[in-house]
Amino acid sequence: MKKIQILLIEDNRLLRDGIASMLKKQSDMHVVATVSNGENILTTMEKHKPNIVLLDLGLRNQNSLQIVKLTKQHFQETKIIVMDIIPLQADVFEFVQAGVSGFILKDANAAEFFKTIRSVYQGAQVLPPHLTGSLFSQIVEHAINGSKPSAIVESVHMTKRERQVIELIADGSTNKEIAQKLHLSTYTVKSHVHNILEKLALNTRVQIAKHAHFSDAYKTAIDTTSLISE
Repeated sequence: MKKIQILLIEDNRLLRDGIASMLKKQSDMHVVATVSNGENILTTMEKHKPNIVLLDLGLRNQNSLQIVKLTKQHFQETKIIVMDIIPLQADVFEFVQAGVSGFILKDANAAEFFKTIRSVYQGAQVLPPHLTGSLFSQIVEHAINGSKPSAIVESVHMTKRERQVIELIADGSTNKEIAQKLHLSTYTVKSHVHNILEKLALNTRVQIAKHAHFSDAYKTAIDTTSLISE
């Protein structure tokens, strides 16, 4: 039986040894190497040619996202699974765009851990369980299919008022300033911001502004919508 060749990158020695020990007990898995960082990732990859790279998202001395990009640039067929406690939506989106195929929560049980590895090896995309089935999972699907950020943003329905709020956030306005410009209460503005974050599966106002700059759809929102209409 052909075994899944696995390279493990984890800087916590206790976790690294523990994970490697678990994997070695699986009849269909083989740990080709364990390393504490990705400094010599290309050399390591060339030497061992793993099918799967298990990568700690939060390496202390290395940028895990750069390791992903470098790996996918030179070894496109290698699948990467990121390990973390509870990855943020923004991190998940960035890593998926960079080429990551799966995510394993570090509090996952052994069965879930092995299932994720086998599923990714067979070609599946595996999101963290707490995000599966959400609007965010649909946005990630756009990323997997190669959609540009603008297409992702525009695929989510926004009301005219929400588009106005997005444009003003992109301009750097505070909630109080937005309320004054749109003749709304601060409470109403906060409600709009909350709805926007939910619809775009984002966490902060800065992320809203970043997304707004990707799309022309918001640039004319203020001009085309009455500032006193709801």
